[in-house]
Amino acid sequence: MAPPIAPPHAPSTRAFLAGAALAAVVLLAPCAGAQQRYTRAQVVAAALTSQPLIALAGADSASAAADVSTARAYPNPTFSFQYTKDIPRHHSILDIPLDFPWVRSSRIGAATAGQQAASLRLGLARASVAFAAETSYARVLALEEHARLGRRDALDADSLLHMARRRLEAGDASELDVHLAEVNAGQLENTAQDDSLTAVLALLDLQRLMGIMADTPAIALTDSLDIPAADPPAGDSPSVGAPFAVAAARADLAAADRSYTFERRNVFAAPSFQAGIEGGDPTGQEPGALPLFGISLPLPLFDRHGGTIAVAAAARERARAQLAVATRESDAERLRATHERMLAVARAQRDRGLLAAADTVARMSLAAYSEGASALPNVLEAQRNARGMLLQFVDDVAAAEVADAALRLATATSKVP
Repeated sequence: MAPPIAPPHAPSTRAFLAGAALAAVVLLAPCAGAQQRYTRAQVVAAALTSQPLIALAGADSASAAADVSTARAYPNPTFSFQYTKDIPRHHSILDIPLDFPWVRSSRIGAATAGQQAASLRLGLARASVAFAAETSYARVLALEEHARLGRRDALDADSLLHMARRRLEAGDASELDVHLAEVNAGQLENTAQDDSLTAVLALLDLQRLMGIMADTPAIALTDSLDIPAADPPAGDSPSVGAPFAVAAARADLAAADRSYTFERRNVFAAPSFQAGIEGGDPTGQEPGALPLFGISLPLPLFDRHGGTIAVAAAARERARAQLAVATRESDAERLRATHERMLAVARAQRDRGLLAAADTVARMSLAAYSEGASALPNVLEAQRNARGMLLQFVDDVAAAEVADAALRLATATSKVP
């Protein structure tokens, strides 16, 4: 029988693995002097203070507040001075517009409802950014766990390859076993490299969400993945209040209804009261200043605001339709998020119960192979099953956290960070 031939690239495998592990450690492991450690709450807080979406919603809210101030303001009076050759020649008139209470109340009510809608949309924007930050945090944790497990599996595969070579030298294994171990080690090397790169890219995306524009990892995550409670918190119940989208749509409808009322009441434009003095009689027959009083009453003879009223009525119908759409979508999203969370949590809990069994099978298979009582394909299959089960558990826990955050977003009212 020909003597066993060692593969010529054997030394390079361990060197390659060591380099890959070193690169992954440099990219992913927390560095005390360079990377700042962040909890999930800190990441959410950083995203809330840096996202342009919140700044835009805040500007809209400030603009709506300014509209309320404008609606509450009284019209300014007008002062006019006239000179005529007729006696008396000097006329000083102060024109004071009158703001009807029923017109003023509807105008202020429309602006106030618009401000409430803008404030609710600001709350929705904050809840959406918090959801994006939480889900990105969970995704990075899962991918970093993938990378860590990939590095560990690659090193285990390299150890299994050396075990196969030693058994080949001892005559207890065939070259087929060595080739199988080489293929397995190479595949896991590639997987480890891909997982490390994917984790780094996800971390960079999370940094950009936080407003950190570094092109290298500048943060390290301190929290860990955890299966949410089987039942959602009581605060997530829809009975607490209407979701942001529905509440904002209701405020839009109230604003549109008030605007329609304002346009109907504003058919008769506001009159004005005039008060002044006149004088300058050169004949002296009218000495001193003479009082002047009057009233200006606009007459809606040609324009009765028909077009403006029709536009306001159409806007009100549109707001009513948008409220119906927002209500249906919110109810559907809440039900979908509730079921997805329930299924995701149950799946993660079920995976946790299968982990120990899969790991036990992998250890027993490896021990049997080292003693010559099992074939290498059985070992590889057992390790593949254990590795897949562990990765599935990590992904399912991350999915459960994402589903939990999605339910909180679907039922969010005013409780935002």
